Amino acid sequence: MTADRLYHVLFLCTGNSARSILAESILNAEGKGRFRAFSAGSQPKGKVNPYALQALQALGYPSTGFSSKSWDVFAELGAPEMDFIFTVCDSAAGEACPVWIGHPMTAHWGVEDPAAVEGSEVEKGRAFAQAARFLKNRIMAFLSLPLSSIDKLALEQHLRQIGAMEGSTSNPVKAG
Repeated sequence: MTADRLYHVLFLCTGNSARSILAESILNAEGKGRFRAFSAGSQPKGKVNPYALQALQALGYPSTGFSSKSWDVFAELGAPEMDFIFTVCDSAAGEACPVWIGHPMTAHWGVEDPAAVEGSEVEKGRAFAQAARFLKNRIMAFLSLPLSSIDKLALEQHLRQIGAMEGSTSNPVKAG
């Protein structure tokens, strides 16, 4: 890994409507041109959860241009070759993933599904804000890693540790 290249990162979740969308937007903004984030799902819902877009807007991140799509899009010929793939929900982490071109590094960064929260508008909004905060914390830890000077084994260990940060779900299944 070198410091002067663009890294491609894919965030996976089953529905690709909330957590993976949050992570895609946050990394694209915080990565400052060093990273290009994408998101996809094993069983995409076909639309982005409006609370995810509201949470991104409230935090000052891009909230337009997102779509809920299948992870198969990124396994096709001509798709960007991923350097990293992170699952952000436990069910996607346990599924049989496509074969990824280039053998990207993978880790599970599970956080609770904010779309599963039932209750008032405020409670739903709070759940999405919390998921976004947990994902941002992971992304900022990831961005602080010295990618050009760390060996693969140490990097894999750091990626797993990031997945165990505050808000982690209990399923430590490896992605991909």
